[in-house]
Amino acid sequence: MTDRKEKVIDHLNASAKDRAKWISRSRYYYKNISDFLKFSIPEGSSIIEIGCGIGNLLNDLNPSRGVGIDISEGMISEARVRYPRFEFYVMDAENITLNEKFDFIIISDTIGYFDDVQKSFEQIRKLCGDDTRIIVTYVNFLWLPVLNLAEFLRLKMPQVRNNWLNIDDIKNLLDLSGYDVIKSGRKFLMPVYIPLLSAFMNKFIANLPLLNKFCLTEFIISRCIFPERADQTVSVVIPARNEKGNIESIVNRLPEMGSDTEIIFVEGNSTDDTYDEIKRVSQKYSSHRNIKFFKQDGKGKGDAVRKGFENASGNIFMILDADMTVPPEDLTKFYNAYVNGNGEYLSGTRLVYPLEKESMRTLNILGNKFFSLLLTWILNQKIKDTLCGTKVISKENYIKLKEVKKFLGNADPFGDFDLILGASKLNLKYAEIPIRYDARVYGETNISRFSHGWMLLKLTVFAMFKFKFI
Repeated sequence: MTDRKEKVIDHLNASAKDRAKWISRSRYYYKNISDFLKFSIPEGSSIIEIGCGIGNLLNDLNPSRGVGIDISEGMISEARVRYPRFEFYVMDAENITLNEKFDFIIISDTIGYFDDVQKSFEQIRKLCGDDTRIIVTYVNFLWLPVLNLAEFLRLKMPQVRNNWLNIDDIKNLLDLSGYDVIKSGRKFLMPVYIPLLSAFMNKFIANLPLLNKFCLTEFIISRCIFPERADQTVSVVIPARNEKGNIESIVNRLPEMGSDTEIIFVEGNSTDDTYDEIKRVSQKYSSHRNIKFFKQDGKGKGDAVRKGFENASGNIFMILDADMTVPPEDLTKFYNAYVNGNGEYLSGTRLVYPLEKESMRTLNILGNKFFSLLLTWILNQKIKDTLCGTKVISKENYIKLKEVKKFLGNADPFGDFDLILGASKLNLKYAEIPIRYDARVYGETNISRFSHGWMLLKLTVFAMFKFKFI
């Protein structure tokens, strides 16, 4: 027990009785923190809060199972009285003795109290399962003079901090402790409530480039890195409309991956006998390839992909466009990245290697870059290619994504934005796999640059209000 830690404990114990009063005085700030976390955490999740104080935030999140730990006996005593339905323990984050996994681990505005942040992160790994998400919120150090003045004027509860870390310091410590950062950003320019003005500033102005760097609250969402995932089976869904000339080549070239690779063609009202060709090829290769085929019920690639996924039996779901502009052999790169734990939602990026002549028109390239920049800003995740048709997600996460679809609605006929936005809402680790993008050898593109471009622009504006301006 260091002198620094003893000083923190004494301060927190002395402040415990008044903690609720200080929270009430700053209720607008705490409501904003709570609302942000509610957006990232589905109600009914299992949650543990590290440095839970009197348990108010845990209560706001309404978990199915809620546990709080804090180094202060005074804070824990208050929490147990106020929120008896949760479990609270006096425990040091540097010496966690619980033997349980949680969906979410919350560390909200408490890193400043930790004596050894890296050791705390290493201990917190004990609470992580494969799908656990760790959400850290902390105060931007640029606000230190303002916060010190507020404490001096008794407008804010006095603090005793062992450290003051910026967002890059925390990312580095997470990396050293075996975590993988999924997304990060900043929120809230106005922590006090002024009718209309506060909402306008925090919803719109705070999200603008440059001004965002001056926001009060920094956040990081990360996951624990675990060893390779073994014994995977794969389902490759191939939407096909007017792609008769590519079907047999796909089956011949598509690699075997994992313990079983299932090929699922979903034909979409073709005019060139694509469906008959799929049936012919399926029968020809039935002795050594696992092939299924279906006719699409609705319209659009997104509808075809959903049809394929609903009939898939693999652990890993893949999408491959039937135009073969992405070589089927490249799917092994996606499989290896997934089983090695490099990502939970994988997408190809065609904008790394030089493009083959005639593979993508200049206007399409510019449009793709435009949407990539916008979505990177909206989702706080680096996205280089929004519209590559080659994507990978686990069956388990796709089932979760179906629930998120209620939040997203049915605005996307392509399915690309549904997957990107859904994966972001679920806080899945996003990774892009550089691929070669070849010109078509058969047929013509089913994409209309202008009408579909306008539709994508509307989807991007929709995403802005669903994810950024909240």
